[in-house]
Amino acid sequence: MTFSPIHRISFRILFVLLLLLVSAASSFAQADLKKLDAYYQRALKDWNVPGMAIAIVKNDKVVFAKGYGVLNGQKGGKVDENTVFGIASNSKAYTAAALALLVDEGKLKWDDKVTKYLPYLQLYNPYVTQELNIKDLLSHRVGLETFSGDLLWYNTTYSRREILERARFLQPTFGFRDGYGYSNLMFIAAGEVIEAISGKTWESFIQERFFGPLGMNRSYTSVNQLKGVANVATPHGNDANGNPVPTVITAWDSWNPAAGIFTSVNQHAQWMRLQLNQGTYNGSRIISENASHTMWAMENPFPIAPQAQAMNPSIHFSGAGLGWMLNDYQGRKIVAHGGGHEGMNSRTVLVPEEKLGIIILTNSMTSITGPLANYTIDQYLGIKKGRDWSQFSLDLIKKARAEQKITDSQKEKETAFSPTRPLQEYVGTYRSQLYGDATVALQNGKLVLNLLPAPALGGELSPWKADIFNLNWKTQFALLTPTNVRFLPGPDGSISQMRLDASNPDFHFSELEFERVKE
Repeated sequence: MTFSPIHRISFRILFVLLLLLVSAASSFAQADLKKLDAYYQRALKDWNVPGMAIAIVKNDKVVFAKGYGVLNGQKGGKVDENTVFGIASNSKAYTAAALALLVDEGKLKWDDKVTKYLPYLQLYNPYVTQELNIKDLLSHRVGLETFSGDLLWYNTTYSRREILERARFLQPTFGFRDGYGYSNLMFIAAGEVIEAISGKTWESFIQERFFGPLGMNRSYTSVNQLKGVANVATPHGNDANGNPVPTVITAWDSWNPAAGIFTSVNQHAQWMRLQLNQGTYNGSRIISENASHTMWAMENPFPIAPQAQAMNPSIHFSGAGLGWMLNDYQGRKIVAHGGGHEGMNSRTVLVPEEKLGIIILTNSMTSITGPLANYTIDQYLGIKKGRDWSQFSLDLIKKARAEQKITDSQKEKETAFSPTRPLQEYVGTYRSQLYGDATVALQNGKLVLNLLPAPALGGELSPWKADIFNLNWKTQFALLTPTNVRFLPGPDGSISQMRLDASNPDFHFSELEFERVKE
């Protein structure tokens, strides 16, 4: 089954919507849970989402926890409040809190230089390498573009250390501590700091220091731990018509400190209780109140975009804390984060002043989580004439898809060309300093690309234009989009370089820069 790039449009809209909250509120009110339940059920159908689960924490109690839809769009199975989903980047708050525990214990300082614990880590220049501190790792301000270097963990065999050792080849797009670039790699580094100090893997640390004390006995830190576990949601990509298609959960253990946790809404609700109580759970202090304030303090402010201002006129600030995203809404602080696993999107929202927390987990790649969180906050804030956020967002996506179809139809009209040189001239080994080696081989009269660090990637090449081929991915992972392989001649006219071109919002194939190895 081929996955469509259509869902990538909604992912971009999701990224915007996650930062935007409702625009008119009145005094605090108790939400009508039956009304919310009906809204969630209707949205599940409107968005064509196979399954999701939602929990709400209010005043240190789980006041709502329910599942909707099915575990698997083809095989069925009912989703409930105990269904396990991947929470992806919601894991970042756990990693930040793990470092906070080490700070509380006097084993670490927030301003400690990272090279004190990871002497092998180098970035794009010596100054940044020397000055990089723990807070920098957790607030997306090191100078790298959003998602820069993510191909180093995506389906590769590289260890965390090997990934970080290659980070020195990544080039910045803004000055150190002078902008925002969402970085999974820096959270991988944060996980390595935890291991360097504690002597325990990130996985063991999270299990022992959080899952155990919070009673999260059906929460996991690796895909590999899910074998034999019942009631686990199946991730879904989209087919060419935008309909959900079941796919597989891939084990990317190297990225676990950035996005590796699997849990249920019932279990994650306990985490939200800990957060909303500023480090206490059932009367026991786990994280210091000072550490809680530190993680929720602004470290990397964002400018308020005109679109955000139009949708939320009351907004005054937005930015990154440590493992959390922050903004204000009607005089209230919002502490939140989203998560995008391959085939599963999620959202955590905390309103600390109201002791309110919302977790939404799905087995789809739609952007339903932002609108549902927004609508839920509307109800708890007593908004009388709030938006129908679900329909509003669907309308935005419909418009974006229509624009994308025009672009796609124009590309389909382009005529494919035959190669301008014998296929044998493209055969060889190509090397990227950042990524490693790739090979192009001639098999049964066709060119085949293999990315050696990622055996599951690569595929057959079909001619498109002069020295440009379409890459037919051999494994239809949901995060992959249509990709071209472009060969570049050198001064003597022979092929000397290779590039992968893709309009992929999650991976920068342009960073790879393959040079042909002379034989």
